[in-house]
Amino acid sequence: MQLKKEIIPTSWSELQEVLFTDSFNERINRTRSPYIYRGLSKFDYQLKTSLIRLRGPYEELEFHLLRNFKKYSFRPDINNKSDWEWLALAQHHGLPTRLLDWTYSPYVALHFATAEIEKYHKDGVIWALNYENLKNYLPEKLHTKLNQVGSNSFTIEMLHELYRDLKELSKEESDFVVAFEPPSLDDRIVNQYAIFTFMSHSTSVLNSWLMDKPELYFRIRIPAEMKWEIRDKLDQVNINERVLFPGMDGLSKWLSRHYSPTETKKQNHLNLESNHR
Repeated sequence: MQLKKEIIPTSWSELQEVLFTDSFNERINRTRSPYIYRGLSKFDYQLKTSLIRLRGPYEELEFHLLRNFKKYSFRPDINNKSDWEWLALAQHHGLPTRLLDWTYSPYVALHFATAEIEKYHKDGVIWALNYENLKNYLPEKLHTKLNQVGSNSFTIEMLHELYRDLKELSKEESDFVVAFEPPSLDDRIVNQYAIFTFMSHSTSVLNSWLMDKPELYFRIRIPAEMKWEIRDKLDQVNINERVLFPGMDGLSKWLSRHYSPTETKKQNHLNLESNHR
């Protein structure tokens, strides 16, 4: 399939083909996609970090946020760990950071594009980012490190060998993107097949950086009229909150959404109530 920057599927079967665009690796004769995926409920959402969405002087507040998160967190098991492990932990628990959540699984991304039923009247989107080719835009020492270990993404340990902390990395002059795998903090990280990206400067927005690099990404537009079908089929193959957010909270979210009627059913229910008044 010829790669397009925006692909709009018109059926479930077409969507399956699109989700695995360019996934076959001829070198090893296996399906091993070079892409990671991020699903969003509205097509016009940008790839803005939670730190940028904080607004205000967020670039000044970033280090204070992390410093206080470390100070007030009671985690003796990681108190002597690096900034990179703290950063992953903070992102995982909802602190505004420069990290963006991605997944190796296109189906997990599809879940996040269709999880919010109050936005089913809006088209969703899945961003596909070629993380294997990101290293071509890295500074030499980062690029060399990946080649040394034969990897396309960093671990926390690899980052710590190159930069003592986030402040040191932020002093780099060039704008670049780092992909790194978080530690398996809990089942949520594992089940979501998670991977993070962050930019060298906290004020940079990833989709703006990508605009002149068409070889690094494509987008799948999820039509609003397909969302209910997609959602029901994802539930049937067990891609849902109960699995991706293990625990009572995820179970409750899944049940609440799973038993929510479609808009047509809601309207019929309201009409029935009206007739019985």
